[in-house]
Amino acid sequence: MTVLYEDNHIIIVNKTCSEIVQGDKTGDKPLSEIVKEYLKEKYNKPGNVFCGVTHRLDRPVSGIVVFAKTSKALSRLNEMFKRKEIKKTYWAIVKNTPKASEGTLTYYLVKNEKQNKSYAYDTEKPNSKLAILHYKLIARSEKYNLLEIDLETGRHHQIRCELAKIGCPIKGDLKYGYERSNPDGGISLHARHICFVHPVSKELIEVTAPLPDDRLWKALGDAAIKG
Repeated sequence: MTVLYEDNHIIIVNKTCSEIVQGDKTGDKPLSEIVKEYLKEKYNKPGNVFCGVTHRLDRPVSGIVVFAKTSKALSRLNEMFKRKEIKKTYWAIVKNTPKASEGTLTYYLVKNEKQNKSYAYDTEKPNSKLAILHYKLIARSEKYNLLEIDLETGRHHQIRCELAKIGCPIKGDLKYGYERSNPDGGISLHARHICFVHPVSKELIEVTAPLPDDRLWKALGDAAIKG
């Protein structure tokens, strides 16, 4: 865990692909607990430390996660996420080149609880949810493409499922059709940037997460930054 931004009300960290944001059935220590321990130690706090989870990232995904250090910040951030006032940008390394170098994907997603997987359909189905994202091809290599993604809706596995639907599965994502896993067990999807008005101070907060320490990420990331 690397701290990217911190003030009295919020703390923003860069999650690795092996960390979980909140406790689950694996029993592994979640990021929320690691942040609590960090705050307890840093500020020498006795007793319980407050650390509110405002949103989640799938375990195999890396990048920006925002936690609230106060209950006031937590309730306001929760509202802001609900009202889509927080702009998150993702980068994904995918196989195959999308037909258009930029575009909007609109599908209806149905979540299969048993498989912990979502399925994308062109038309509305029972229990489906409308899922919209915008993508742009920002770099490419011989075998891979780097896409920048802005979510309009936040559905279960949305980016993974919709990119697989157009024949561009994310590198390492076995669940959605990529043929082999990444050596670190993660997938090449990274929550790269976040931008929002601070829930308490009302300042504009913009944070960019460094890319995973990996040759392919570095090569494609450098190419994207150079434009």
